[in-house]
Amino acid sequence: MGSTSLHIAMYPWFAIGHLRPFLYLSNKLAQKGNKISFFIPTNTQPKMKPLNLYPDRITFFPVTVPPVDGLPPDAETTSDVPPTLYPNLMTAMDRTENQIDLLLRDLKPDIVFFDFAYWVPKLTRKLGIKSILYCVSSAAAIGYTLVPVRQRSGYHSEAELMQPPSGFPDSSITLHPHEARFLTAFAKVKFGSDVLFLDRIFTSFAQADALGFWACREIEGPCIDYLVSQFEKPVLVSGPILVDPPASTFEEKWVEWLGSFKAGSVIYCALGSECKLTKDQFQELILGLELCGWPFLAALKPPFGAESIEEALPEGFEERIKGKGMVHGGWVQQRLILGHPSIGCFVTHCGSSSLLEALRSECQFVMLPQLIDQIITAKMMAKSLKVGVEVERGEDAGLFTKESVCKAVRAVMEVDSEVGRLVRANHAILRDVLVSEDLQSSYIDSFSQKLKHLVG
Repeated sequence: MGSTSLHIAMYPWFAIGHLRPFLYLSNKLAQKGNKISFFIPTNTQPKMKPLNLYPDRITFFPVTVPPVDGLPPDAETTSDVPPTLYPNLMTAMDRTENQIDLLLRDLKPDIVFFDFAYWVPKLTRKLGIKSILYCVSSAAAIGYTLVPVRQRSGYHSEAELMQPPSGFPDSSITLHPHEARFLTAFAKVKFGSDVLFLDRIFTSFAQADALGFWACREIEGPCIDYLVSQFEKPVLVSGPILVDPPASTFEEKWVEWLGSFKAGSVIYCALGSECKLTKDQFQELILGLELCGWPFLAALKPPFGAESIEEALPEGFEERIKGKGMVHGGWVQQRLILGHPSIGCFVTHCGSSSLLEALRSECQFVMLPQLIDQIITAKMMAKSLKVGVEVERGEDAGLFTKESVCKAVRAVMEVDSEVGRLVRANHAILRDVLVSEDLQSSYIDSFSQKLKHLVG
C-alpha cells in the first residue's frame, strides 16, 4: 500500500439500488487516488460500466452467480426476479463465498466494503484485511430498526415497534400499525441460506471492523450521533453521494413532450427500477395523477400479473389522458427529466439515489415509500425536515387511494397553500446546502482519512 492511497474492494448486494451507491462511492474514492476492485455479477457489468468514471482506477471483477433451485438461470440481480425470489438470489450470493475468498487472496486489498454478504468479515479477518459494512439506507432507518437496543428488545410487539427505540433522537418518526406489522413479519423472513434477514444484518454489524453510512449531518446529524452512541466501533459517514454520469443527450421525444407544457406544471412519477405494485394500487396511483388535473409522466413497471403497461390501464384511461398524460413502462433519463423546467413535482418511492435527486432538484416532491427503510426515511423528510409530503395510506391495510395521491400532490404544487409554502422554503434551504461541491468534497476527504486511519 502506498502512503497516500488504498486498495479497496466492493461487494454490494445484487440489487441495482445497492450496486449504484457503491459505485458512486467508488468514483469519489478513485478521484482521491485510491484503487478500487469492484466485484459484480458477470452480465450486470455492462449496465454499470457507463457509471464508472475512473476505469483506470476502478476495475470490475466478474462474479459468476451460482445456480439455486427456483432461480432462473440468467438471474443476477433483484431486477431480474420477483420479490418472492430475492431469498433464492441471496442464497446464490452466499454461494459465491469461495470465489470472493480466491479474489481477496489474489488481490490483497486493504479494505472490503460489503452489506448483505454477512460472511465477508470472516474471510477478511483471516487475511488481515479490514471490513466495512456500508449502509445505503438512511441513518434514521438504521437507527429506528437495527440498533443494538432494538435487537435486545426483540421484534415481537407491534405496539413497541410503532415507537422509536430508547434514545432515538427524533420523536416525530413513528410507525402506523400496518407498518409495524410489516416490520414484524419481515423480521421472521428467512433471507437466503436459511438465515433470518435480521440475523444476517445483525451479524454484519457485529462482525464488521467499521460501519459506513451513505448519509450527511446536514440532514441526519442527531441520527448519526445516535448510531455512534449505539455501535461500539468506528462509524464513517461518506455524505449522500450522487455522481453525475457522463454527459448524455436528452432523448428528443421527452424534450418535445415536456417542452409542450409550461414551467413547473408537470408531475413526474417513478418508483425505482424494481418496484412493482399490485394492479389495484397501480391503477389508484395513475388515476390519482389524472385526478390532480396537471399534465403527468409516470415511469412505472407493469404491475403484478400484467405483461405490459397497456393491459393494466383502467378502461378509457388512455383516451382521457391523451395529450396531457403518459404512462411509460421503460427506462427513462430521470436526472435529465428532473432538471427540465416543466417538472413541478416528483412522486418518488424514496430510494436512496432518487431521494437525493429529489432534494437536489428544484421541483417539489411527494413520497410513496415501498420498503420499511423508505417508509422511515419518508417520515423524516415529511415530519421532521418538512421538505416534502407523504401520501396517506389506510391504517389497517396500508393502501393508498387516488384521492390520497391527489391530495399529496396538490399540497406541494399549490404555491399559496400553507403546506406548499413551508415545504418549498425548507426544500430550497436544504437544496442549497446539498448542491455545494465543497460539501461533497469535504465529506470524501474526511471519509478517506478515516479509512487510512482504520488500516493503520
